[in-house]
Formats: sequence, structure tokens, C-alpha cells
Amino acid sequence: MFHMDDPFHDRALTMRRAYHYPFWAIERSAKRWEWRVATTPFDATAVPRKEADRFYRFWQSRLFGDAPVEATRGDFVYVPLQGRLFDHRSFQSCSPLDMIRATLEHEPHLPLIVTLHPNETYTAEEKAALEDLARESGRIRIETGGMQGWLRDCAYVVTQNSSAGFAGYFFGKPLILFAQIDFHHIAANVPEIGAEAAFAKVRDLTPDYAGYIHWFWQQMSINAGHPSAESQIRGALGRAGWPI
Repeated sequence: MFHMDDPFHDRALTMRRAYHYPFWAIERSAKRWEWRVATTPFDATAVPRKEADRFYRFWQSRLFGDAPVEATRGDFVYVPLQGRLFDHRSFQSCSPLDMIRATLEHEPHLPLIVTLHPNETYTAEEKAALEDLARESGRIRIETGGMQGWLRDCAYVVTQNSSAGFAGYFFGKPLILFAQIDFHHIAANVPEIGAEAAFAKVRDLTPDYAGYIHWFWQQMSINAGHPSAESQIRGALGRAGWPI
């Protein structure tokens, strides 16, 4: 059993936090887009309404205090970056820099708040390329960190597959994804429908955020703080070929 690392043989598994404690996943792959939750359809018609709404409100407050209640549909696009700005990796539809270019193309009006990840190391060449793009466009402001405030005030989020996009669901913010990930179900997915369609879709995107968060965590993840945790762990191990 590995923690976050990729299992190196067919009898090994990995366990990884499902973004926040106490929610976990036990899977055969470290790639989140291959996890059970990623490949299982979300049925918005099967949401237990009162339970999901209560669960959602609790975790909004627990994680972000009053900020989600204060959220507004603002006048800028929040673009949280990760690393390797020049690279187009296999799970991405394009490189992060090309993602920004596509956002400028398909969102011709709103400014972009593009944030560097505080725990990533960026090369001088990457920073220069980003600054050149900002200067050429006249609509890009480069910042570092500050996720909660940007999520509270933005119009919508554009990212490869940053967990900031998942956090945005707690603020009721529509999301465009440029890469594969496990929380794709209620986002506008560029890998599936292309950039033009994704940006057209995001303007009217109003999914059931509460129902989705409840399904993602309470039904599809292991809640280590819940009395059902042991049976959830047994189920995950059994699905992965470790019957206990």
C-alpha cells in the first residue's frame, strides 16, 4: 500500500486524500482521472436533497468560513496555474501557456487573474513567457496564491486540473477544465467538447454543487470520520482485488 505514489505492481494499491480530510480514496492507480469516482456518472436526479444541502453548507463553512456566503459572480476569470508551463502532458489538452492563450481567445472581454502556485518552482523562461503574454494581451494580471479571495469574487475558473477548481464548487463557481481529473462531471471539459464549446457552455453553467459535493465525498470517497469508514475501506479493497 502506497501513500500518493504510483503502485509499481498489480498487487499494490495507493491511498490518497480526496482533497480534504477526512475523505480518502484507495485505488489501483495514482492517476485521479482513472479512479472509480472519475469513471462513474453523477446522477443529479438521485441527490438526497436535504442531506446534501446540509452537508454542503457544513463543509462550505468548515473549509472557507463566511467566504462562500459572500461570493458574487464577479468580472474576471480566475486561472490558477500548476507547474511546467511549457509542457503539453498526456492528460492535458494543451500546455498551460496555451490554455491561457485559448482563454484570451474565447473570453474576449473579461480580464484574467493568473496565479502562480506558491509551492511550485518556475524557471526564468517560464516567468518571462508569462509576463510577455500579459504585456501583449493587456488583460492579464499575474499573482501568487490568494485562492480563497479569487474564488469568492471571480466569474468562473479556468484550470488544467488544479484542486482550486474543486474548491470553486464550494463558492458556486463554474469551472472549465483543460485536463483530465476526477471532479470533471459538472465542469465544462475541453478534452471532451473542445475549447470553443466549453467557453460557450460555462456562461450558463449552473450545476447542483451541493448534490455533487455530497456524492463525491459522502458516497464515492472514504469518510474516515464516519461510522461507515471500515465498511467503505473493505469495499475499496475488495474492488481493487484485496478481499478482506
